[in-house]
Amino acid sequence: MNIKIREARKEDCNRLLELVNELALFERAPQEVTVTTEEFEDAGFGNKPVWKAFVAEVDGLIIGFALYYVRYSTWKGCRMYLEDLIVTEPMRGKGFGKLLFNRLIREARELGFSGMVWQVLDWNQPAIDFYKKYEANVEAGWLNASLSKEQLATINL
Repeated sequence: MNIKIREARKEDCNRLLELVNELALFERAPQEVTVTTEEFEDAGFGNKPVWKAFVAEVDGLIIGFALYYVRYSTWKGCRMYLEDLIVTEPMRGKGFGKLLFNRLIREARELGFSGMVWQVLDWNQPAIDFYKKYEANVEAGWLNASLSKEQLATINL
């Protein structure tokens, strides 16, 4: 196998979205993926990119990726926010997630981030176990809150 970890490119976006949809199925929320390819490409490679990703390729096929953006904490400063770490199901358990996660750690060090944060579903024990190998703190007690695009549009200001 020819394995390569590299920065994502615009032409990778279709494949990355395929993997996003695979992850959404795994997380039991396929209907939640509403981003278009154009929005995804623009957010990563447009005039004001907001995310960066690393891809794992095996023999030229992207089998996983790790996508992050910069999050600012008033308590901690600039931190890497890992939005998604995805390895396609047939390739899980072969060390590709570790290669991607290690690349993120190097990036966080190189950019001088004060830390790295992410979310993991409380029922995703394989992911929790993976992160615990790094001695990550998996915290309880925080609830996620959000407003959708549709909700934002209907709020009377």
